[in-house]
Amino acid sequence: MRAIDIIEKKRDGLELTAEEIDFFIQGYTRGDIPDYQAAAWLMAVYLRGMSERETRDLTLAMARSGEMLDLSDVAPVVADKHSSGGIGDKVTLVVAPIVAACGVPVGKMTGRGLGFTGGTVDKLESIPGFRTDLSPQEFKAQLARIGIVITGQSENLAPADRKLYALRDVTGTVSSLPLIVSSIMSKKLAGGATAILLDVKVGSGAFMKTVDEASRLAEAMVRLGRELGRRVGALVSDMNQPLGWTVGNALEVQEAINVLHEDGPPDLREHCLVVAAEMLALAGRVADSTEGVELAAQAIADGSAWRKFRALIAAQGGDVRFVDEPDRLPRAPIVEPIPAPTDGYLQKVDAAEVGMAVVDLGGGREKKEDPIDHSVGVIVHYKVGDRVQKGTPLCTIHASDWVRLERAKVRLLQAHTIGPEPVPPLPLFYKKIAQ
Repeated sequence: MRAIDIIEKKRDGLELTAEEIDFFIQGYTRGDIPDYQAAAWLMAVYLRGMSERETRDLTLAMARSGEMLDLSDVAPVVADKHSSGGIGDKVTLVVAPIVAACGVPVGKMTGRGLGFTGGTVDKLESIPGFRTDLSPQEFKAQLARIGIVITGQSENLAPADRKLYALRDVTGTVSSLPLIVSSIMSKKLAGGATAILLDVKVGSGAFMKTVDEASRLAEAMVRLGRELGRRVGALVSDMNQPLGWTVGNALEVQEAINVLHEDGPPDLREHCLVVAAEMLALAGRVADSTEGVELAAQAIADGSAWRKFRALIAAQGGDVRFVDEPDRLPRAPIVEPIPAPTDGYLQKVDAAEVGMAVVDLGGGREKKEDPIDHSVGVIVHYKVGDRVQKGTPLCTIHASDWVRLERAKVRLLQAHTIGPEPVPPLPLFYKKIAQ
């Protein structure tokens, strides 16, 4: 079998066999197939597409390129969630403790932020001492002991995806449905979870810009997960404005803590309850999502979700004083409110520009190796549809220096569209794809 023959076959629009796909993926992972041939193959897939069978075989080959965790000796059902990325998306910090407090173990390997989207690992690293480099053995031991673990992706978890994604990013082949599906689902399969909720974002702050595009992606992943024996469901959720009020690592941790104490933004609280409810239903803990919302709300009200969050921080070496007293979290030296330039209604927000403003402040990455400042960020004070009064704070910038602040200020003012006509508030969710 030769790589060139596989490239030419896909170039000509023919279906690849499972053996051909596996040969190519394992050969590329080992380094036997060079980047230039992998790039050619990726472009052929991008242009010619893949059948559902090919996508399934590609996902399995990528999952099997490294270690695959088996969590069946820890619990019969382990839940996980995946967000396709967004602005102000600190949902995992709230939802994982809720679900674990309700009796369903949550085992999550998560990533860092890149570009304008924040990463759960970066947020948690705002807490001094918190470890995000657990080994697979530590992952399983903690999951068995306290029923919750959130760590960075293991180096040997779906290594084919790590190599292919880096290549896709520089070859114009990111926006391919089979490549996106296999990238996400190979990591979920390798991570060992059996009940997986996919939160697929749509809008200005998301990769998918239309509900139809996001729905096709969600449906493809749910179908694939079912075929491979996992309990999978999906929600298509809005990302046309930041979720909650805060964007930035330490600010988002504090906001998540507020929600776990029955406080915080109403939109974030509702979003988290719905996601938690779907995870509980997928895991078989509740009969339906309505019962799931009630159980999730009770876990917040009785303090059990907060106690589970605190146990998570302590188990992974975090200094719990920083979550018991969130004012200890990293604080930016400059806090500057940006007044609204006019009266009217907030008609539109470019969520990606809000995210890029945080990158400008130093709170995000343009390259994976970039350091980040956990203290900086933005607090937005209005949601789409709200009445805005001139001179009141449109948003508040937390910055490390004035030059960065001025750059972010320009972006933030351009990102907000205020007009005389009222507009309806945005929905939190557009669609549910159930198993």
